[in-house]
Amino acid sequence: MRWLALFLAIIPSTAFTQTSLQAKIAAIAQDAHGTVSVACLLPGTKLNCDLNPHNHSPMQSMFKYPLALTVLHLVDTGKLFPDRRPGEPLNVTLDRMVRFLPEDRIPHTHSPLQERYPNANVDVTLRELIQLVIEQSDNGAEETLLRIVGGPAIVQSYIHSLGITAFQLRDSEAALNRDESLQYRDWIEPAAAVELLQRLVHDPPISPAANAFLVETLTATVTGPNRIRAGLPAGTPLAHKTGSSGTHGGITAATNDVGLITLPDGRKLAIAVLVTDSRADEATREGVIARIARAAYDEAVTTK
Repeated sequence: MRWLALFLAIIPSTAFTQTSLQAKIAAIAQDAHGTVSVACLLPGTKLNCDLNPHNHSPMQSMFKYPLALTVLHLVDTGKLFPDRRPGEPLNVTLDRMVRFLPEDRIPHTHSPLQERYPNANVDVTLRELIQLVIEQSDNGAEETLLRIVGGPAIVQSYIHSLGITAFQLRDSEAALNRDESLQYRDWIEPAAAVELLQRLVHDPPISPAANAFLVETLTATVTGPNRIRAGLPAGTPLAHKTGSSGTHGGITAATNDVGLITLPDGRKLAIAVLVTDSRADEATREGVIARIARAAYDEAVTTK
C-alpha cells in the first residue's frame, strides 16, 4: 500500500477539498426533491461547486439581467436612442423618457409600475425602468424594455455575441403569463450564468459608466431575501437576480438565484443555483439555495 500512500501524498489537497464541496452541495440539493443545478466561478482558482452545471434550467425572471445588459449595450452604441449625441453622459441618457404603453400591461402580474399607472400611457425614465426590472422584477417594466430593444431574439443575439451561447430566450413575461409551460424553452446553463456575471467584473462588455450602474442596480435587488443572501454573513455585498415560477400539481418549475458575492478580500465569486421541478415547499427550496451559497462562500474564502 506504500504506492497508494505516495500517490495520495502528491495529490494537491485542493482536489479533495473541491470534491468535498461538490459532495456537500449534492447532499444539500437532495432536500429540494427536484433537479438542482449549480455552478460557481472564482477566477484564478480551481474552485468547483458544479452540480448539473450544463442543465437547461428555465430562467423565469433571471432573464431580466441579460435584458438590462442588452438595453445598456444599445444605449452605448447609440441604437436605443438614435438621436443620442456622441459624448452624451450616461446619466443624461438614463433620464430620457420611455412611454409605458397599454399593451405593455400584463393581467394579474407583479408590476409596481402597472399598479401605479393602471391605465399606462405615461412616460417613465429609462433609469427607473431598468431599476424596476432588476430590483423589483417588475413585469410591466420588462415588457416595456423588451419592446424597445426589439424582442427576445435581440437579447439572445447579443448574449450569444459575447461568446455565451448556452442561453436561449424565446418569450416575454406576457407570453409566460399566458402559457407557463413555455418557460422550459427559455433557459440558461448555470455555467453560462456565472460566466455572464463575471463579465461585469473582468471583461465588461459595456461602458464603465453603464457597467457601474448595472452592478449598483443588481446590488439593490430586493427579491429573494431568503435565497443566496440568507446564506451569507450579514453585510456581505451581493449583486444578484432571482427567477421564480408558479407551483402546479405540487411541482415548482423554477426557484432561482444567480449572483456576484464580494468576498472579504474583495474578490468576486459568481454563483448560480437553479432549482427545477421541485416538490419541496418554498421555504425548503429557498433554504437549499441559501445553504449551497454558504457552502460555496466558506470554501471560496480559503481558496487561492
